Amino acid sequence: MNEGRVTGRDRVDEMIEAWRAELPEAATTQLEIVKRVGRLKARIETVTQSVLAGYGLTYAEFDVLATLRRAGRPYRVKPGTLAARLMLTTGGTSNILQRLLAAGLVEREPDPSDGRSSWVRLTPQGVEKAEELSLATTEAHRHLFADVPEATARALADVLRDVLLALGDRPEDVPGRRTRPA
Repeated sequence: MNEGRVTGRDRVDEMIEAWRAELPEAATTQLEIVKRVGRLKARIETVTQSVLAGYGLTYAEFDVLATLRRAGRPYRVKPGTLAARLMLTTGGTSNILQRLLAAGLVEREPDPSDGRSSWVRLTPQGVEKAEELSLATTEAHRHLFADVPEATARALADVLRDVLLALGDRPEDVPGRRTRPA
């Protein structure tokens, strides 16, 4: 892995230079951020989708499996809480759950304390699949970022957190979410 700083020009530099020549007030730092984050997102999604395609799953299905797995034993969450954590509508979550139920990766179980409610739980096969996919996507992301110096990657993660916090992106108080001590 390269430990030095990666230098050079990227496609965004080229675009910003063109805007400076044509409409300088459009050549902002914010535009650089938007374009670079967008390009990075596209690269990450391409790598992630290629891994998931090998398993015959969509990103949304993987997201449900991963969310249930990281909930900890017994790997179950209420459907409404799951939708909130995934930032999806309950209808969209329901469609994904139907596909995962049919595949035997999740199951629904009634909530004995509330007859109107249920839990979504990973099956043993779902736990195995969630772990396998999480490790496979982690490895794909590690490979994608292999030429990024560790210090640069850490700094980027920290700066992105700072930006998101400044924009108001904070954990929501989701019912049923396990909180860990600080």
